[in-house]
Amino acid sequence: MRILVTGFEPFGGDQENASGQAVAELSRLLTAEPLTVDGEEPYVAIEILPVTFAGSGRVLAELVDRHEPDVILSIGEAGGRAAITPERNARNLDNARIPDNEGAQPVNEPIDPNGTDLESLVDVEALVEAIRAVDLPAEASDDAGLFVCNHVFYEGVRLAQSRGARAGFIHVPAVRSQGEATVGAETDGALADRVSAPSLTFADLGRGLRAAVESVAGAARA
Repeated sequence: MRILVTGFEPFGGDQENASGQAVAELSRLLTAEPLTVDGEEPYVAIEILPVTFAGSGRVLAELVDRHEPDVILSIGEAGGRAAITPERNARNLDNARIPDNEGAQPVNEPIDPNGTDLESLVDVEALVEAIRAVDLPAEASDDAGLFVCNHVFYEGVRLAQSRGARAGFIHVPAVRSQGEATVGAETDGALADRVSAPSLTFADLGRGLRAAVESVAGAARA
C-alpha cells in the first residue's frame, strides 16, 4: 500500500500554512510510531506543493510518477472553518480572489475545457468518522473553494482516474502558531467573518491526518 500525502507552502504573505505544518506533524507522528494496517506498514510519502495554479498540478504529477501511490490525499487550509473537513467535490473552475505565489489570478477559467466537476475517490464519510474517532471535530464539505486547493483536488482526481488509484482532499482550519491567518477566504469567504479563530493545534491536525491516512489505507486494502 502506497499513499502520497501533500500539503502546501505558505501564501498570501503569511509565514505559515496550516496544511504544511499538519503534514510535517503527521511525518513526525509516523516516524515516532509507524502506522500498521492489517499487520503491514504502508508506504507514506509526504510532500509540499507550491501555491500556484500553473505549478501545483505539474508538481503533483511528478510526485505521482515518483511515488506511484495507490491513494493521493492532498491537504489544504481553509479560513473560516473550525473543523477538519474532507471534501466531496472538485469543481472544474479556477477563480482566484487573490494572486497565487507566481502572481497569477485566473477568473472563471475551467481547469479542463472539456471536463466536468469531479467527485472524491475516497470515502468522505469514512474519513469524517475516523477523525472524529480520535476526538477531533470533523465534517464533510461540498465546497473546496476555487483557489489552488480545489485545483489540486481536481488534478489529483484526474491523475488517480488515469492510474486506477484513488484521490481525496481534506481542508484543515487555518491554524497559526501565533496570531491568526490573514488568508483563507479563498475557500470560505462567506464564513470568514462569522467563525472565530480555530482552537485546534498543529498537533491536533497531525493526529487527525494520521487517522485519515489509516482510514484510506484500510479502505484501499479492502
